[in-house]
Amino acid sequence: MILTLSTTHSKVYDWLYDILLNLGFSDQLTHTINALILLILLVMVLYALDYLSRRIFLISVMGLIKKSKTLFDDYLLKHKVLKYFTHIISIIIIRLFIPLIFIGFPKWINTTLQIADVVLVLIIGILLNSVTKAVRDYLKTKKAFEDKPLDSYAQVVSIFIFFVCGIIIFTTLTGKSPYAFLISLGAASAILMLIFKDTILGFVASVQVSANDMVRVGDWVEMPKYGADGAVLSINLNTVKVQNWDKTITTVPTYAFISDSFKNWRGMQESGGRRIKRAIYLKMSSFKFLNQEDLEKFKKYRLIKDYILEKEIEIKEYNKAIDAEFLPANTRRLSNVGVFRIYANKYLRENQGVNQNMTIMVRQLAPTPHGLPMEIYCFSKDIRWVYYEGIVADIFDHLLTIVKEFDLEIFEEPSGADFTNYLPK
Repeated sequence: MILTLSTTHSKVYDWLYDILLNLGFSDQLTHTINALILLILLVMVLYALDYLSRRIFLISVMGLIKKSKTLFDDYLLKHKVLKYFTHIISIIIIRLFIPLIFIGFPKWINTTLQIADVVLVLIIGILLNSVTKAVRDYLKTKKAFEDKPLDSYAQVVSIFIFFVCGIIIFTTLTGKSPYAFLISLGAASAILMLIFKDTILGFVASVQVSANDMVRVGDWVEMPKYGADGAVLSINLNTVKVQNWDKTITTVPTYAFISDSFKNWRGMQESGGRRIKRAIYLKMSSFKFLNQEDLEKFKKYRLIKDYILEKEIEIKEYNKAIDAEFLPANTRRLSNVGVFRIYANKYLRENQGVNQNMTIMVRQLAPTPHGLPMEIYCFSKDIRWVYYEGIVADIFDHLLTIVKEFDLEIFEEPSGADFTNYLPK
């Protein structure tokens, strides 16, 4: 087959050579014009074949793609895999015709064949890179891979593909074995490490982040050093893109997630509860013991009715058992701040917005110059930001308003209006 093709090439070249020689051209000029004519004809034929093959091939393939149920072939088409495949066919044809075109220039044949081989290797590398991108995009549609750093994996594969292509090109141009290239690469490793420092750090960090499951696409991360506070959009070899809550984009080096500290809110998202931790500051001057009238009033409050009745019996029995004068210092009595704490706890226990399977607590913190902090500690059932803020607001709207029923006061800094009320009129 190869012999027949080579013979046909010689006959075509000789026929055209004889025609040009009969026209009076010199031998050297005849070889040059002959080579140019054949080269132009080859380019025109290849362009026509490439155009027709892409038209016919792509149209027929697109019909099959539209009928197929899988999305993988759609991504192959998107990344021009079929287009690069037809280019490979064109380069192979060119390589076969190079010996015919340059018969009159034997020294050029090896050089042009080497150039054709280099172009062929590059196009094959681009083709494989496009296939890698198609696989990456296809895997992103799968639920099992939606939070994986597929961009990083794809970039590593792309680097490997072009590294291998570089070795093959080096071998093709120099005629040396791949080992010679690797040895020279080792000698220049210090320079390469300096040039590709960020890429190497990013690669190592990307592997560690993935292996340790530190960050996933979609995670809410907080990194004050880089001004990042939002959801992870993508994890690449060199950078991690974070969309902040104000819709700005922050780009963080991948290796920063290994070298620096950051907060990942994924645990909160997976737990099904978002923490509420906020205090109400009560004026300590409003604290008092409850009298019988107060107790009768609180017995009408559904949330604390049972608590008041139980405590009333318990305290009466205790006070009756002690042999001391009936004074506040000698007896047990309920206070308005204590009953309010129980009321707040009961209220949280029945609140539908609070996750009842997680910690619920109302506690007193150390007194401050701003009053006694009564801290609400619980978890919302809905972790979505807007709904979470709504739940928090509903809880504190109620508690801040109901404190008056317990004869308690909320501490707040005095304003101009407060001072005006004390001025003589």
